[in-house]
Amino acid sequence: MTISSWFIYILQCADKTYYTGITTDLDRRVEEHNSSAKGARYTRAKRPVRLVYSEPCDNRSEASKREHQIKKLTRSQKEGLVVGG
Repeated sequence: MTISSWFIYILQCADKTYYTGITTDLDRRVEEHNSSAKGARYTRAKRPVRLVYSEPCDNRSEASKREHQIKKLTRSQKEGLVVGG
């Protein structure tokens, strides 16, 4: 069994919008979104954010492909993923 090195994640922002990204370290990345200039420009104005969904991926390529799939989902489809995830 291999340990995943990449994650796809969905954050819920203070204004209830969703942000999707990839990372190798979920805790560090969520902290960056909430407190540093390293957070995405989108989330800087919508703090605080909270992690509502994550999914392990085997490599960066797989994570990027999955991120693209999730970003194309409608809001209700993302909510279904979050609730069912």
